[in-house]
Amino acid sequence: MNEKYLIGIDVGTGSVRAGVFDKNGAMLSATAQPIKIWHPQQDYVEQSSEEIWQACCNTIKEAVKNAEINPFDIQGIGFDATCSLVVLDQDDQPISVTPGEDDHQNIMVWMDHRAKNEANLINQTKHEVLKYVGGVISPEMQTPKLLWLKKNHPETWKKANKFFDLPDYLVYKATGEDVRSICTTTCKWTYLAHENPISDDSIGRWETSFFESIGLNDLLENGSSKIGQTIRPMGEPVGNGLTGEAARNMGLKAGTPVGVSIIDAHAGGLGLLGMTNGEEEETGFENGIALIGGTSSCHMAVSQQPIYIDGVWGPYYSAMIPGLWLNEGGQSATGALIDHIIFSSNHAGDLQEKAEKNNTTVYNLLNERLSKLTEDKHLSDVGLLTKDLHILPYFHGNRSPRANPSLTGSICGLKLSSTIDDLALQYLSAIQGIAYGTKHIIETLNEKGYTIKRIFATGGGTKNKIFLQQHSDICGCDIILPKEQEAVLLGSAVLGAVAAGIYSTVAESMQQMNQAGKIIKPNHSRDIVLYHHSKYQVFHKMYQDEISYAEMMEGASEMAG
Repeated sequence: MNEKYLIGIDVGTGSVRAGVFDKNGAMLSATAQPIKIWHPQQDYVEQSSEEIWQACCNTIKEAVKNAEINPFDIQGIGFDATCSLVVLDQDDQPISVTPGEDDHQNIMVWMDHRAKNEANLINQTKHEVLKYVGGVISPEMQTPKLLWLKKNHPETWKKANKFFDLPDYLVYKATGEDVRSICTTTCKWTYLAHENPISDDSIGRWETSFFESIGLNDLLENGSSKIGQTIRPMGEPVGNGLTGEAARNMGLKAGTPVGVSIIDAHAGGLGLLGMTNGEEEETGFENGIALIGGTSSCHMAVSQQPIYIDGVWGPYYSAMIPGLWLNEGGQSATGALIDHIIFSSNHAGDLQEKAEKNNTTVYNLLNERLSKLTEDKHLSDVGLLTKDLHILPYFHGNRSPRANPSLTGSICGLKLSSTIDDLALQYLSAIQGIAYGTKHIIETLNEKGYTIKRIFATGGGTKNKIFLQQHSDICGCDIILPKEQEAVLLGSAVLGAVAAGIYSTVAESMQQMNQAGKIIKPNHSRDIVLYHHSKYQVFHKMYQDEISYAEMMEGASEMAG
C-alpha cells in the first residue's frame, strides 16, 4: 500500500519553500529558492507573480526528488504565502503596479507602505467593518493598496481583470479555479465571513456599503469577480485538483488535490497550536499564542467568541481554525530590524567573512560575544548587559497594538565608539525591544479576555537561543517549540491532508500532525523580573517621548509655515 505524502508550499518575503511530509507531520525533505524584491521608490516593495510561480514549481520538483518518493504518491497540496496584492489583466498576464515600471513587477508586497494616506482616508470613514480589523485598517492590507492603484495608476486599474491575494493566486495557477480563501479575504480585504451564507458557493459576504464609501464600489458592480465571488474554508479541495499544465510543471500527477489557501503566518498557527507535550495531556488552542517570526512577526490567538481589541487585527471568524475567532497581533519589523542593526554596521563584512570561514552564522558569533561579555562583567544573565542601552523597535511603524505605521524607532544610550562589542549590545537590545513588543501584545490580549499562558513559536528567531530566552524571560511565558521546526510548511501540509481527505477537518489534521519539541522556561529570579520590568517601563516611555517630539515639531512646522 502506498504511503500518503503531502506537500506544503510557503511563499515568504524573500524565498519560496516546499516541504514533503508524511501524514504524521514528519518532514522528509525541504527545498528553498530566493525570490527577487524591487524597491522602486521609498515605501514601494514589489515582486513578480510569474517568478514566484516558477519558484513554486522548481522547489516542489526538488523537494519530491530529495524525499526519494514516487511523485504519484503525493496525496495533497497546501499553499501559503504572504498577504501581497497580485494584479492580472483579462488574459491573466501581469500588469505593473508602479507607473513606468516593468509589467513583470505586478505584486505590491505586504510590507509596501505606499498607501498610508489611503489607509488614513479609509479609517476616517469609521465604517462598521473596521471593528473587525482592530478599529484601524493598515496600509499592509488590500483595500488601501487597491485605492492607491485606482487613484495613482488609472491605466493599470482600467486593464486589471483580477486582483488576488498571493496565496489565492497560487491556487488559481495550480487548479484554474478562482476560489478565494476565508483567511485571505477576511483578514486583508474586510470580507465578513461570520455573516450568513449568500450562496452555495460562498460563506459570508462583501459589505457593499464599505466599498461604496471608499470609492471602490466598481469592484463589486454587475457581478464583478475581480476580487472573488467564491470564498471557501481553508483546506477544502479546489475543483479537480492540479491542472495538467501545473502537474507537468511540478512533476506531479494531474488531479492531485489542492486545498484552499492560507496566509503564511496563519499557516504557522496551524503548524503550532494544538501541540501535545509531556507535561500535560493537551496544550489546546485557546490558552496559548502562536508566534510566527520572520522579516516581521505575527501573534495569533483564537477564541470561541469574538473579542474586539483596538489596535489588534480581528476578530476574524474562521480565518485560521474553522469555527474559531482569530485575533492577530504583529510587529512590522523583527528579523528585518535585527538584520538592519547588524548589516548596517561597519563590522558586517568582517562578521560575514568570519561566519563563512567557521561554518556558522553572524548571529551565533554575536551570541558568543555576548556570552563572553557576560562572563567578563561577572553578570548572572546575558540580558543584564543592556542596562544603559534601549531600543524602541518601531523602525517600520507599529502594527499592534498601537496600530500606527508612521511611528519610527529610536536607540537610547549610544556612545562615541563603534566596536564589535557595541554592535553585540545593540543586537541584544534590538532582540529585547522586539520581546517587549510581544509582551505588550500579550498584555493587551489578556486585558480583553484572553488567558495567554504560553507561546508556541516558529520562524528564524526560534533558531537563536538568545532570542528565545529573552522572549521567555520578558514575557514570563513558557515557549514551546514544535518537534518539526518548519511549522509554517507543516501548516500548509495540514491543509493538503484535509484536501486529500486523510483527515476530515483542519482541527483533526492539526492534532494528528503537530507535535511539541523543546520547551524554553522563563527565568523567574527576582533580579531578572525586576530588571525587565524596569526596561519595559523604558520601552513605553520611549514611545511617549517620540509622540511628544512629534507634537513639538508639528507646532514648530506650523509656525514656520
